[in-house]
Amino acid sequence: MQNIVPHLSHISYQERCHLYQQEGQIFWFTGLSGAGKTTIATAFEKELLKKKHIVCLLDGDSIRHGLNSDLTFGDDARKENIRRIAELAIYLAKQAIIVLVSVISPHANMREYAQQLAIENKIAFTEIYVKASLETCMRRDPKKLYQKVKAGEIKQFSGIDSIYEEPTAPALCLDTEKNELSVCLKKLHDYCEPYRTIAEELLVNE
Repeated sequence: MQNIVPHLSHISYQERCHLYQQEGQIFWFTGLSGAGKTTIATAFEKELLKKKHIVCLLDGDSIRHGLNSDLTFGDDARKENIRRIAELAIYLAKQAIIVLVSVISPHANMREYAQQLAIENKIAFTEIYVKASLETCMRRDPKKLYQKVKAGEIKQFSGIDSIYEEPTAPALCLDTEKNELSVCLKKLHDYCEPYRTIAEELLVNE
């Protein structure tokens, strides 16, 4: 943009990686409301913090409450919501922070946008589909949102009267309808372990 000059930190990304003993990366949890995205992301955050990692959880509702409180729930506003979250996630990951994004992100092209943005910035990006059927999510209804949808109090709700495009090739699929939280966390941990080993080797050999 004209007359905009991004500030470059005097501390390089590599220096931060050595200081934090980790590489910045993004774990993007997508799925219907009630599928268990934030439950899994929060448990994963706790596990990473116990191992002394520096982590930031970007929860969709929390972002909507603050940074993106000016946005509606129409298709264009939803896309802008994801664009902003993706940009924020990249900014944090470039500070060598592990970023966990828990947001419905119903449009496949916006999840692809977030991933492409990560690729352009050389940030590892893992799309995780937290899977559960609409019927199961409606039965769980932890925030009582589906009740409000039925009562006509909420419109443009993902999976009901607004689109949710299911991921066709996520890096990892965690089926919370078939598996307990502990099983999903183990699958997530097992998926991350090879990358973590490689990252640690890169840090040592930097």
